[in-house]
Amino acid sequence: MTPAANAAPLWQPDAERIAAARVTRFQSWAAEHHGAPADGGYPALHRWSVEHLEDFWRALADWSDVRFSTPYESVLADRAMPGARWFPGAALNYAEHALRAADERPGEPALLHVDETHGPAETSWAELRRQVGALAAQLRALGVRPGDRVSGYLPNIPQAVTALLATAAVGAVWTSCAPDFGARSVLDRFQQVEPVVLFAVDGYRYGGKEHDRTETVAELRRELPTLRAVVHIPLLGAPAPDGALDWSAVTSGDAEPVFEQVPFDHPLWVLYSSGTTGLPKAIVQSQGGILLEHLKQLALQCDLGPGDRFFWYTSTGWMMWNFLVSGLLTGTTVVLYDGSPGHPAVDAQWNVAERTGATFFGTSAAYVMACRKAGVHPARDHDLSRIRCVATTGSPLPPDGFRWLHDEFADSGADLWIASVSGGTDVCSCFAGAVPTLPVHIGELQAACLGTDLQSWDPHGEPLIGEVGELVVVNPMPSMPIRFWNDPDGSRYRESYFEMFPGVWRHGDWITLTDRGSVIIHGRSDSTLNRQGVRMGSADIYEAVERLPEIRESLVIGLEEPEGGYWMPLFVHLADGAVLDQDLRDRITGTIREQLSPRHVPDDIVEIPAVPHTLTGKRLEVPVKRLLQGTALTQAVNPGSVDDVGLLTFYEDLARTRRRS
Repeated sequence: MTPAANAAPLWQPDAERIAAARVTRFQSWAAEHHGAPADGGYPALHRWSVEHLEDFWRALADWSDVRFSTPYESVLADRAMPGARWFPGAALNYAEHALRAADERPGEPALLHVDETHGPAETSWAELRRQVGALAAQLRALGVRPGDRVSGYLPNIPQAVTALLATAAVGAVWTSCAPDFGARSVLDRFQQVEPVVLFAVDGYRYGGKEHDRTETVAELRRELPTLRAVVHIPLLGAPAPDGALDWSAVTSGDAEPVFEQVPFDHPLWVLYSSGTTGLPKAIVQSQGGILLEHLKQLALQCDLGPGDRFFWYTSTGWMMWNFLVSGLLTGTTVVLYDGSPGHPAVDAQWNVAERTGATFFGTSAAYVMACRKAGVHPARDHDLSRIRCVATTGSPLPPDGFRWLHDEFADSGADLWIASVSGGTDVCSCFAGAVPTLPVHIGELQAACLGTDLQSWDPHGEPLIGEVGELVVVNPMPSMPIRFWNDPDGSRYRESYFEMFPGVWRHGDWITLTDRGSVIIHGRSDSTLNRQGVRMGSADIYEAVERLPEIRESLVIGLEEPEGGYWMPLFVHLADGAVLDQDLRDRITGTIREQLSPRHVPDDIVEIPAVPHTLTGKRLEVPVKRLLQGTALTQAVNPGSVDDVGLLTFYEDLARTRRRS
C-alpha cells in the first residue's frame, strides 16, 4: 500500500490523550532543562533526539531518575559502530531500578500470573523484592559472582522473573530458553555461554496437556559441565532430582536485596538469534544500555506507568519476554501468561487480557489475523474496556488487521490505539512503532523511535523517502550488542550488521519511510523477491493471499537460477476442507495481480502440509531458499531451531526433482 492511497488516518489521538502522554510531558521538561524543542510535537522531538544524541540520552536518564552510584564522565565517549562507549565511568544496577516501586507501593501487584488452568495469581512488589533478595543471597552463597552466567529452562512464570532479577542483582548474566525447546536446541545456546547455575521446571502445560521435561533436564545437567547448582521448580509436582536445590528453599529467606553496582556496559543477559543456519548468535546486551532503552520504549513510546497492566503474549525464548519484564522499570504491573495462544479457543489471549484488566496488550500479527479469520469478536465477547493499546510484532500487521482491530473495538465504543512495532532480538527493542501522540495509518508503523536514527538506503548508501530500501541505523543505540559471546575479534558481530555499509547498522529488512515520517515494513531483505529489477517484500504477498479464506498460511520464495532465470513459487497451507483446484489458483493469482501487480504473481502455486517456522514463529524463508538452491538440509538450517524439521524434506525433494527435470 502506498502512502498516497492511505492519506486519512485510521485513528487520531484527541487533545486530552496527547496532553496526558508521558512523551508530551517529557518533551516539555526536556525543552526546559536540556534544549529540546518545545513545539512541533513528536516529529520535532525525534529530530532533536537523533541530531543531539547525547543531550537526548542525558535527558532521558535525568527524567527517569536513573540511579548512577558513580557518575558518568560523558554520555557517549565513542560513536563508532560497532564499539560505541556509553556512559563511561557510571555504575548502576538494572534490578535495583526494576524493583523501585516496592518502596512506594509494596502491597500492589508487581506480577499477575495466568496459565491454562489457574489465575490470575498476584505477586506483590514487596513479595517480589523479598524473593529477589533471598535468591540473590543464595546465588552469592553458591559462589556466583559478577560476570558468571545463570540459565533458565523455564516457561513464562513468576519464578523466571525472580531468577532474572536476582541474577542481575548479583551482577551475573542471565540467559533463558523456553521448555518447548528440545535438549539439542537448548545446548546449542547454553553450551556457548557455560552457565554455572540452571533453573529448570519438571515440565509445563500447553494446549490442555502436561509435557514432562525431567529427561531433558537430566540431559542438560549431563551436557553442561560448568554447572555448580541446579534449582528445581516443580511446576507439575515432581520431586527435586538428586543433587538439585528446591525453589522454595532458595527463596525462603528475608535478606534485603544487595544490588551489585556494575559498569554501564556490564553484561545483563545473553539473547540468541533464531539460529536457522549454524549455531545461534549469542547476543550480549548491557545492564545500562537495556535499562535506558527500555525506559524509553516502555514509558515514552508505550506510555506505560503505575496503574497500567502490561500483557504481551510471549515465551522466555523470545526477546519480547525480556521486554515484558522491563515493564517493571516503569512501575507497571506485568501480566505473565504461560500457555497456548489458542487454547481452549482462538480467543484465549483476549480472555487473559479481560481477566487481568490489561491496559496494554501485545501479541503477534499472526494471532490478530487468525482471530479475524476465525470470526472472533474480542470487544463484543470480552470486557476489554481497560485496553488503551493493542500492539503487534513478529511480522508486519497487514492492512486488514488494522481495519479489523479498529472496527471490532469501535463497535464497542472504544478509542483503540493500534501500534504495529518492529525491531529485533539484536537490540531487544523496537526501531519503529508506537507513538501515543501520532495518528495511525493503515499498514504503517507510526514513526521511528526516539534516539533511533532510522533510515532507508539504496544499495549505494543513499537515503530514500517514499521508496523501498534497506533498514539502516546510522547512529548507535545503547542496547546494541556490546559483543557476541565467543567472538573474540568481533568478526561475527561485524559480519552480521556492518558488512554491507561499514560503520552503519544494516538490519536486513526492506522498509519505506514515508514523507510524513511513518514506516512500512516489507519483509526480510535477505529473502527479497526481485523480478526484473523490481524489489518486492514477501509480506505484501502474504497479506494479499492470506485474505482468502482457503489459505491458512503461505510462503513465497524468489530463486535466482544458474542460467539467469528467476523462479518464484508460492507455497500454500490450505484451511481444512479447502482444495487447490483451478478455481482457487485463479483466485490466488487474480488477488495478487489486482492488489499488488502482475510482477508479484508467482510462477507456481504449490500445496504444502504446513509452513515451517523458527521456534519463535518466523517463517523460514532463507533456509527454504537455500534448500531449493540445492544446499543440503544439514547445511541450510540448524534443525534445533525449527518447529518441525520434517516439513523441510519437502523442499529438499523438490530441489532434487527440479534438478533432474
